[in-house]
Amino acid sequence: PAVSVSAVLPAGGSGQRLGGATPKQFCAVQGRPLVSYAVRALERISWISDIIVVVSPENIKTMKTIIEKYDHKRVMVVEGGITRHRSIFNGLKVFAEKEFSSHLLQKPEVVIIHDAVRPFVEEDILSKVVMAAKEHGAAGAIRPLVSTVIASSADGCLDHSLERDRYRASEMPQAFLFDTIYEAYQLCTDYDLDYGTECLHLALKYCKTNAKLIEGTADLWKVTYKRDLYAAESIIKENLSQEVCVITDAKETVAQVGFLLSESLKSQIKVEAVSISQSKNDSHLQNILSGQCYNFIYVNDKKCAIQETQQIVDILEKSDVPLLYPVVLILVHLDMSENNSFSIGMEELTSIKKSARETKRKNILVYGLLIQYK
Repeated sequence: PAVSVSAVLPAGGSGQRLGGATPKQFCAVQGRPLVSYAVRALERISWISDIIVVVSPENIKTMKTIIEKYDHKRVMVVEGGITRHRSIFNGLKVFAEKEFSSHLLQKPEVVIIHDAVRPFVEEDILSKVVMAAKEHGAAGAIRPLVSTVIASSADGCLDHSLERDRYRASEMPQAFLFDTIYEAYQLCTDYDLDYGTECLHLALKYCKTNAKLIEGTADLWKVTYKRDLYAAESIIKENLSQEVCVITDAKETVAQVGFLLSESLKSQIKVEAVSISQSKNDSHLQNILSGQCYNFIYVNDKKCAIQETQQIVDILEKSDVPLLYPVVLILVHLDMSENNSFSIGMEELTSIKKSARETKRKNILVYGLLIQYK
């Protein structure tokens, strides 16, 4: 979007509904804290300038450790308040009040507010709410109600129910013209700050700004209960195993093995096969490596192929693919020599292991497979 954008992520919840001592935003999913997925989902979008994560005072050190460990960029940690609205207000103050931040950040035209426990937000819905907020002053994602909402009487009996088709569930992300939402927070009462939860309502109540409602996708759900953590893990695993890319060079035998491999995998997974000339400028390969594929198999007839592997790793690293989830690169080395004995020197082995260790730090996991091929 042709507009300056920043994001505020309230992450100060205690996670009471989850049960257990660890707040849900810091619970590990596939070995990574949930909040890190949410931060990465925003961080990988180049047009979001700053990401403010608002956490409770006792979790500031934990959050800073997460930022350092997972190499998050453009992220600032801010101390939250005792309620959700007070925490969001603190996050907004970083752009507007010098006494609240040691170095005032550039005030954005539009600010995104998103939950730290909604890890699967995509660029498309973020772009839609930002553009709608620019035009209308406020915008938010909505979803159809799953259950019918009912009201009970004082004696605990059914009073009335709402017509489900007329109502929607308010979700995140939401976006606002910065000046609009900041003014709303400045004008709102202590009661709003302590008991309110809906940011769109504040914009309407205090700035007469009617939010544009954007139909969201099914993956905007919030991790609330313990079972949601398992569901999140399942989604991540499913996302990571949707597609594999088989890369070969142009040599006939190598290409033949790549073709046979692709054919055998097609019944189980989406397969993209690409034959390359091992040129760094291979645009077809670069397009695939910068897409949303997380699994790659590189078939070659070299004993180590470190230089060729490094070219693939370099392209992957420059893309944003390994930022969010680990990328798996499997090297299939074909030994087509006549003799049955195959040996690899200690020096070469050490070099391979060192290269794999360095690549792992970039969130790219490299594995090797040697096949005697006749």
